[in-house]
This record gives sequence, structure tokens and C-alpha cells, in this order.
Amino acid sequence: MVVSSPPSHLMELPRKILIGDRVIAEAGPLVKSLDMAAKSVAIITGSIVKERAGLSCNSSLEGAMLKTRWHVVRDASMDTVNNLYEKIKDDKPDFVIGFGGGRSVDVAKMTAYRLSKPFLSVPTSASHDGISSPFVSVRGIDKPHSIKANTPIGVLADTHLLSQAPPRLLAGGCGDLVAKITAVKDWELARDERGEYFGTYAANLAYMSAKIILEESEKLKNDERLGVRTVVEALISAGVASCIAGSSRPCSGAEHLFSHAVEYVAGAECGLHGERVGIGTIMMAKLHGLDWENVRHTLENMGAPTTAKQIGLGEDSIVQALVKAQSLRPDRYTILSKIKMDKKKARDLASITKVI
Repeated sequence: MVVSSPPSHLMELPRKILIGDRVIAEAGPLVKSLDMAAKSVAIITGSIVKERAGLSCNSSLEGAMLKTRWHVVRDASMDTVNNLYEKIKDDKPDFVIGFGGGRSVDVAKMTAYRLSKPFLSVPTSASHDGISSPFVSVRGIDKPHSIKANTPIGVLADTHLLSQAPPRLLAGGCGDLVAKITAVKDWELARDERGEYFGTYAANLAYMSAKIILEESEKLKNDERLGVRTVVEALISAGVASCIAGSSRPCSGAEHLFSHAVEYVAGAECGLHGERVGIGTIMMAKLHGLDWENVRHTLENMGAPTTAKQIGLGEDSIVQALVKAQSLRPDRYTILSKIKMDKKKARDLASITKVI
């Protein structure tokens, strides 16, 4: 098999990443260091985050002589992005900050992209790798998978704020991390069987982000501070891997297609993104001949669900999602392209891996 020549793509990486305890107090100076000419900032957040930590963030921004305008969002949909864009564009902010969980960060990232303004990612939960990547997942688009916007120009990760998030969100982040082992395997498969370009460096960086969780879960579950710090650093590294690859290939494979298919079949309320992806990884690891039991054990250690029942899914929904998954993105070659999943294979796979 002749492998394709590396595609041309522009690598956009975060210029500065600030991580540490109570570094939210440095938000203003960080924005200024990224854009000295900035005078006004649009902050996109959720209501709970604004109430809990908005004052500290706002004080830092105003202390750096930045005019602030806060916008509270309640979901991550294209309707929200469109409405926000219309609301913000007349203000002509110089800078956009996404301050909150995955929804706020994704909406802010997409809005900044629409406004052609630099974007600072300030996650308050370590729930997925979108905190440092150019990819967003919003509802109401014609593609049932992530789309590309702009890479955050900077990331501010306050480990104190991150440690205050519900434990379920950190567990979901672990699900998104272990997914890299099957995503990389899918990418290798596409290289070997379809001649697709494979970026060794980006793949190794993503794989390393998963490996540290797989190897250290026993230690991380007993040390909250270490767990939060390790998971958020790994998520940032995984996001950077996508920046280097120029696509989501090193971080997203059949396990992510399964997650999108679950939303299609049963609705987005069935589990968090990382929870669905983690369960998908257990099954895709089995198909790839990897140690799926270790994946399952790691997720259990980190408090993440490993069964359909734990995220409110019935057996039939799991089967339907497995059968449907590859058709949602036929252009992306994965293990599901090779296996040609049907209902019997799907039910057997879910049963063997104890997902159902």
C-alpha cells in the first residue's frame, strides 16, 4: 500500500498555556501578553461558573484595563452561536474568552471564529480535549461530528477551579483520553489499508496522553490534586496533537463515531461526551485486539461508567448505535469500516465487553 504524501496544512498552536492553582487572577495579564492592543473582551460562560468564579476573572481583566462584557449561554448549539454572534458583533470586542465547561468553551471558540477574533480558553472542568484544539462539537450542524474553528491563542487552566467541578466531569475527561489508543489504531489502519497520511509525531503525542491515564489510574484516583493536574495536562496535549495533525485523526476514531451515533439514536442526554466515548473505547479496543479489560479497569478506577445502563442506555440502543456509527462519517476509515458491523456482531461485542 502506497501511503499518501503528507498534506499541506497550517499548524496553529496555543501560544501560551498557564496552569496552576488560582491562576484565574492572571487572566487579565495573560490576555494583555497575548494581545497588547486589546481593549475590550467578550466573556462567554455558563450561569453557575459566572456566579462561582466570575468576580475573580472580571477583577483581573478590569485590573488589566480591559473593558468586559459577559454573555451567559445555556447550550452548545448553532442557534446559540448565531444568536451570540449577532449580539456581540456590534460591540466589536478585541478578544473572546470561553470561561466554563465544554459547552461554553465550544460556543466561545465558534463565536470567536465567526468574529475573526483571538480566543482564550479558560476551562473550569477537565471533561474533554477541546480546551486546546481547534475543533468544536455543537448541535444543529449538518455534520454529526466535530467541525474545525480556530485554535485557542492561549489556555488558562486554574487547577483550583478545575478541582471544584463535579467528579463526573473529570471522569468524563478520562474517557476522552483513553479514546486516543483506539483513535490512533484507527489512523494506523487507514494508513495501512487505504494509504492515508499518518502523522507519527501527532499520533505518539495523543497516545502518550492516553497511556499516562492507563498506567497511573490507581495513583490518580487517590490524589485529587494530582489527578486534576495530570488529566488537564493530558487533555491539553491531546488537543495540541490535533493541531499538529491538522485534523482530529489522532484523537477521534470509531469510539467517537459510536458516541455521535448514541446521540443520533437515543439523544444527547444519554451520558456525557467523555462517558459515551469511554464506553465506545472499551468495545473498539476489543475489535482492535487491544487490552480492553485494562481500558475498562482504568475507567472504573477513575469513576467513569463502563456499561450502557450507567448512562441510561438500553441494549437495543447500544446495538443500533454500533451499527449506525460508521455511516455517520463514511469518509473516515476505522475498524468499523473493516468489520462491517451488523446487529449480531454488535450485540456479541457489547456482551463480551460487558457493556450490556
